[in-house]
Amino acid sequence: MPELPEVETMCRGIAGVIGSRVADVQRPPCDRRPILFAPDVATFANRVLGRTIVRIGRRGKRVLIHFDDEQVIVIEPRMTGLVLVAEPPTNEHLRLRLLFENGPHEELLFWDRRGLGTVRLLTKDEADDVLGLDRIGADALQISCGELRDRLGSGRRAVKVALLDQKLIAGVGNLYAAEILHVAGVDPRVRCDRLSGPQWQRIHAAISAVLDDAIRHEGSTLSDGTYRNALNQDGGYQNMHRVYDRAGKLCRRCGGTIVRIVQAQRSTFFCPTCQKRRGLHATVTRVATTPNSHN
Repeated sequence: MPELPEVETMCRGIAGVIGSRVADVQRPPCDRRPILFAPDVATFANRVLGRTIVRIGRRGKRVLIHFDDEQVIVIEPRMTGLVLVAEPPTNEHLRLRLLFENGPHEELLFWDRRGLGTVRLLTKDEADDVLGLDRIGADALQISCGELRDRLGSGRRAVKVALLDQKLIAGVGNLYAAEILHVAGVDPRVRCDRLSGPQWQRIHAAISAVLDDAIRHEGSTLSDGTYRNALNQDGGYQNMHRVYDRAGKLCRRCGGTIVRIVQAQRSTFFCPTCQKRRGLHATVTRVATTPNSHN
């Protein structure tokens, strides 16, 4: 966390800084765990002062801030990072402040409570290398069904674990992998090389359906309250979760009981009743956005 929907929400939330010129770069004092920040702040400032932001992009779980000279700031929020244009949740975890000469926002902030995030200023060539397909997989919202199966289908890992491999498919994390497999009706423990063509088709359809729906609801703010959108507000998709963090509760599709297991040292939530190893036979056509009466 944050995963693709949260990062995409951040990107859309800061889009107003496009056209703004950088007036100052600050790294506020922070006595918490230091983040990876490169180059040093003096060099960083020297390279971006006076430059204009021309585009906001996303690569998997990374925010990309493009300048008029083709440099790009790559921000990877990781576990607790936020990209904001509003006041941060706290001041002691503020890691970067870009101040602008013009535009609708006075500043852009990077905030990170745990200090696991990264901020890097890269040239175009450096960005092409760091963000290339040999480093980061195809984006989860752009990958075709055939490419998804080609990348994952021959593997012997459980499908839930494979979906988390950012070198194969970029943007899906632990939360949304569980939700995707529930919508697809696929048991998360099934090996990739044992999934059928129709199961891959359902997984591909569920990836688009779940991620698009989560973006519409501006991502998931979990019980720890860490994730916030660019205006420091909660997301709404946590209210739509079908299985994630719902162990012992009733499945909203079949009424069975959701269980929790551990895969690759991560919690996996699923419904053994409607995610049987042989999968369902229905095609994913839509994702309901209103939970039913089961809690």
